[in-house]
This record gives sequence, structure tokens and C-alpha cells, in this order.
Amino acid sequence: MIAEALAPYPKDLVIASKGGWNRPGPNQWTHDASPAHLREVVEGSLERLRLDRLDVYQLHIPDPAVPLAASMETLANLQSEGKIRSVGLSNVTVEHIERARKIVPIVSVQNRYSFADREWDNVVDYCEHNGIAFVPWFPLGAGRVAGKMLERIAKARRVKPIQIALAWLLKRSPVMLPIPGTSSIAHLEENIQAASLQLSENEYLELTGITELAS
Repeated sequence: MIAEALAPYPKDLVIASKGGWNRPGPNQWTHDASPAHLREVVEGSLERLRLDRLDVYQLHIPDPAVPLAASMETLANLQSEGKIRSVGLSNVTVEHIERARKIVPIVSVQNRYSFADREWDNVVDYCEHNGIAFVPWFPLGAGRVAGKMLERIAKARRVKPIQIALAWLLKRSPVMLPIPGTSSIAHLEENIQAASLQLSENEYLELTGITELAS
């Protein structure tokens, strides 16, 4: 279990989780951001992780069958009860964020985003303007054209393509908090090294323009 592998948790470790989906079967996911379900999954996470409070809890995705206000009020109540320290959102628009912030402070937003997939540019800009952490999921996503450009720049720099993709994200905004997946310590170290990789302005702009080339 995760709790057994990490406990006792380091003091500087931030533990985050999310809720708002149900899994009725293999490869099956359904919305459920109802107050009862959110309370149930928060309680379940606390029990499994052996914690009294979760540092960050995100609404996984707005539920079309449940008013956003009802979901956020539930998370706000759990925060006031001391079971959640901070509240975040995932897979949301700027409108969702603004509506949620009228109910409870929002510390993070997690949307799909990469140098080649910038549908949520306006959300990144909003988060930066308001001091909200932006957590891109699928941060290394790239199509054929984008992948070739990434490989070319990486080869010239003698680094891995994933490091270039992460370096672009970190240069994109000071509130950017990438969460690339990893399967080994070596891979993790490569990802961390991207934080010290400074792209030139030409490299950054070339990667930034890839969505126009790929469209």
C-alpha cells in the first residue's frame, strides 16, 4: 500500500487526491460529484492514506448532473471540518473557476496541457494572474509534427525530448507545476533535470508556434 511504503510521511510531502468519478467496472468511468459521493471518497482517502487531513483535494471534473455549487460547498464544508487543507479543480474552464472561487478559495487547477496542446491557454493565463497553481496533465503530449521538432531541439541540446517539453512548460508560466509520470528513479531524475534546462527565446517561440504548424 502507498501508506505503508511512505509512512511516516516526510513533513514537506504534499499529498493530493481528487474525486468526482465513479468506476462501475473495468475501463468504465461515470460522473459523480454529488455531495454524498465526495464526502465518501474523501473519508476513504483519509482512511487508506492514514491521514487526518489531505493537503489538496481536487474536484476531478464538473458533473453535468450536479450543480457545481453543490460540489464546491461540500468540499468547502470538508475544509472547514479540517479534513481538507486546500481545494483544487480539474478539467475546468475559466467560468468554472470563477464560480468555484465564490464558494471556496482555489489553489490549483489541473487540465490537459502541453507545448503542442494549448486548448487551455486562457486557463493558464487566468491562473497566473490570480496566483493559482496550474497542473498540466499529459504534459508531454505531442503529435507527429510536434514530436519531430521536439526531437530535433533535444538532439541539438543533447538532452531527452521529454526534458525539452518540460522546460517549455516551466518557461510558459511561473505557476506551472508539471506532473509527468515515471516508472524508474532514472526517469524521475531526468524529469527533475528539466527544471535547470533554460530554453533560448528562439527555441521557446518555435515550440510555441507548433500548434499552428500542426493544424
